Amino acid sequence: MTEPGRSARAGVPERPTLDGIEDTWARRWQDDGTYAFDRTKARADVYSIDTPPPTVSGELHMGHVFSYTHTDTVARFQRMRGRTVFYPMGWDDNGLPTERRVQNVYGVRCDPTLPYDPHWQPPAAPVDDAARKNPTPISRRNFVELCGTLTVVDEQAFEALWRRLGLSVDWSLTYTTIGRAARVASQRAFLRNLARGEAYQAEAPTLWDVGFATAVAQAELEDRERPGAYHRLRFAGPGGREVLIDTTRPELLPACVALVCHPDDERYADLVGTVVRTPVFGVAVPVRAHPLADPAKGTGVAMVCTFGDLTDVTWWRELQLDTRVVIGRDGRLLPEPPAGVPAGPYAALAGQTVAGARRVVVGLLADAGDLVGEPRPVVHPVKFYEKGDRPLEIVSTRQWYLRNGGRDAGLRAELLARGGELRWVPGHMRSRYEHWVGGLTGDWLVSRQRFFGVPVPVWYRLDDTGEPDFTHPLTPDESALPVDPSGEPPPGYDESLRGLPGGFVGDPDVLDTWATSSLTPQIVGGWETDPDLFGRVFPMDLRPQGQEIIRTWLFATVARAHLEHGVLPWRDAVLSGWILDPDRKKMAKSKGNVVTPMALLEQYGSDAVRYWAASGRPGMDLAFDPAQIRVGRRLATKLLNASRFALGLGAADALRAATTQPLDTAMLAELSGVVAAATSAFDGYDHTAALQATESFFWRFCDDYIELVKERAYGTGPGADSARAALATALSVQLRLFAPVLPFVTEEVWSWWRYGSVHRAPWPTTYEVDRAIGGTADAGLLRLASDALGQVRRAKSERKLSMKAEVPLAEALGPADLLDRLTLVADDVRAAGRIGRLDLLPGRTPELVIACAV
Repeated sequence: MTEPGRSARAGVPERPTLDGIEDTWARRWQDDGTYAFDRTKARADVYSIDTPPPTVSGELHMGHVFSYTHTDTVARFQRMRGRTVFYPMGWDDNGLPTERRVQNVYGVRCDPTLPYDPHWQPPAAPVDDAARKNPTPISRRNFVELCGTLTVVDEQAFEALWRRLGLSVDWSLTYTTIGRAARVASQRAFLRNLARGEAYQAEAPTLWDVGFATAVAQAELEDRERPGAYHRLRFAGPGGREVLIDTTRPELLPACVALVCHPDDERYADLVGTVVRTPVFGVAVPVRAHPLADPAKGTGVAMVCTFGDLTDVTWWRELQLDTRVVIGRDGRLLPEPPAGVPAGPYAALAGQTVAGARRVVVGLLADAGDLVGEPRPVVHPVKFYEKGDRPLEIVSTRQWYLRNGGRDAGLRAELLARGGELRWVPGHMRSRYEHWVGGLTGDWLVSRQRFFGVPVPVWYRLDDTGEPDFTHPLTPDESALPVDPSGEPPPGYDESLRGLPGGFVGDPDVLDTWATSSLTPQIVGGWETDPDLFGRVFPMDLRPQGQEIIRTWLFATVARAHLEHGVLPWRDAVLSGWILDPDRKKMAKSKGNVVTPMALLEQYGSDAVRYWAASGRPGMDLAFDPAQIRVGRRLATKLLNASRFALGLGAADALRAATTQPLDTAMLAELSGVVAAATSAFDGYDHTAALQATESFFWRFCDDYIELVKERAYGTGPGADSARAALATALSVQLRLFAPVLPFVTEEVWSWWRYGSVHRAPWPTTYEVDRAIGGTADAGLLRLASDALGQVRRAKSERKLSMKAEVPLAEALGPADLLDRLTLVADDVRAAGRIGRLDLLPGRTPELVIACAV
């Protein structure tokens, strides 16, 4: 592949400006294929990035700009190091966030019982609140099509912003998590998991989000502090003994199946093995002992219900208790009481919401005299689905699971070992992975009762009574993928047999969005569809991502690659920190404190915003600070103007000429150290340290070196030639050092005097800079000359004189060896300081002092 680029230099403009350069260069990069992946390169020459696909359900915010800029600096650095960079962009467009956005934008809801209407047209968007509160029901197919329509619009807006930010992705590699490639890969992986026994179906207690009407996995939970109340209930024990329990969920009293105490709690030792009766309902339930019971919590004895929380599930399973389910998938109490519960008192609860049932039960308890004292207010953690707004319930449902080590000690050990093989940046993030894997309590629930997702690719035979055979699912051949069981028949069946006894029914569920996103390396790498590409990019080199999704995206991707390929999906994982608002709180859409980036990009320029983003290291939080963005704008402007000045001195024609003067070689020697530091930092994914080293040198280069040599550079002869050669080398090197962070201004300046793109130019090396020196160099001379010039400037400033004011006489005092070194750059110091005569007086002071007679 030939290096894309231009055949002519643009020349230095008379009035360079940052305005408009983003549009100019974004178009040029696209037209020239500057960032195109070269798939002819061997794997050793490829650097592949598993880019996180942002969720397409709203707007990108500064947190996205922060982390994606970090990844882009890596891609640009690796490209300049000679690697062909596989840098795709994806859109995470399926799942609940998209469904909710469609519902809110168009005021619709999915009703799978409705037939498809090919002529249905969505209302004009956005709709008003009344339409959102009373959504129009539409068929599943109409709803899915509407989701697809809206995501395309959102994806175009996201791409426009990413191009404006200057992400150097190869846009021809773009994928979506609902696209054909993703559906094929996701269904293929699931079918192979099923064939190996890693995917299985089970009827079990399931965390359920009532608002979204879907099951939720352990990795998607979060605790939220919510107000509640402890109610003390009186159970009737043997021999007329009262047994008191405290509960925040009295509405689950008809679901009570046992009381539990700690095995070492002597207060209840005599009760273990006996039977007590529930208040109001009079149901006999056993008293059992279990180590999870907390003697210090409440009365020390707990009510076990099916199911109030995850501890109830543990007790129910390990103590082999009865099941009395009372809450349905709609979040209301079931119309009929569970077995053994009298219908009379239950009738008042049937069909009630959880809150309504709680009020009814509390009233019944009070009437029966079994509510002891008044309810005691409490604030306690309640489990929510991370995207939901109603507390989770636990209902019994049939779901698909994927083995992840939660119930398999051997697999858990293997996945922990994979985490140890991975290079973590920063290193302490590994402990979060290990904590999550070590704390898994069950397998990964991967089915969802939603619509806009990858369908579970199985069907079920119906027996002669129309009941499905869940134990022997029907599966398609991989060559037929992707399939939609809700609209296609299984192999060997005709559509006319759908839903009939002796026929079939399709699995109605879709796969969890993470079940697809966990396959991003396989999706974009062409797993099984493009073996040549897959062999060049997989396993990948880098996974950049947020720290909060280590438990979901990172772990799930490791698990899928381990099960399917027996390897890690990538070599390195770089975790980003969070963006904080002025109150030092994490920015998040859910908190309403996010800042969207487009206005800032337009006001300050993309390079300025990228500069702010690059100020935060991996894993470290960064406060959103417009002042830092303004610093970035100033830096980009200075780079533009300093480059114009240096090139105006003739530097463009002096590249690769010899540098002979001590000050010039000193500057380049110091620059060589900067190159080494920046390269080492980028190799360690520390873009911030690389930027700091480069920027620190750049300001000294502008404020000191250019001022010190410009008089010489304006002249003729060997001294002038040396200055121009040094300026050329320094400018060329610094543009490349800045290029990963400031791609637009560096490309603009590069185009004035160099061929091709700076982003395809080789990364600078110490060898390159040292070769330009052409001999020995005293790296400290530039700082010495800068110190001397700074004292002259300070003297003029204290006397309120112009920096152009003449200094008839200046005396340099200091140690003899220091003044001997100063003589090597004395001519440049005199010229820059406009000093008529500079006398050197050794031995007078322990350090350099410049006394000026002005």
